[in-house]
Amino acid sequence: MTVAPVSPGFSTTVQALRLRDWRLGPGQPTLVMDQFSADDFHMVVDDRADVHVNSKDGRFYLGWFPLGRPGTDGEGWKIAVTGTAKVPGYSILFDTETPADIVAAAVTRVLGTSRPL
Repeated sequence: MTVAPVSPGFSTTVQALRLRDWRLGPGQPTLVMDQFSADDFHMVVDDRADVHVNSKDGRFYLGWFPLGRPGTDGEGWKIAVTGTAKVPGYSILFDTETPADIVAAAVTRVLGTSRPL
């Protein structure tokens, strides 16, 4: 019995389909929270132990809701940037099980886009 040679693209496809180990679970929220300094941000922990971070100019908001944001279906993190009169703002939502290092990467990128006026 002879076996046909494997085409070059087949090997790549097989490699792409291999199982991977994905980071799961919320991880350590300090990876996110350690990015904020008291010089530039206000932090409040409310009576539910939810954490709210605001930039001193009020244009940036981060909320961490370990038990889920009230009134939502499992929303664990919310990042919001207020827009201007000419350009709308935006928000990014992550559920309670999103790994903190992924949220931290998003926060790093958002903070990196800001600049003093």
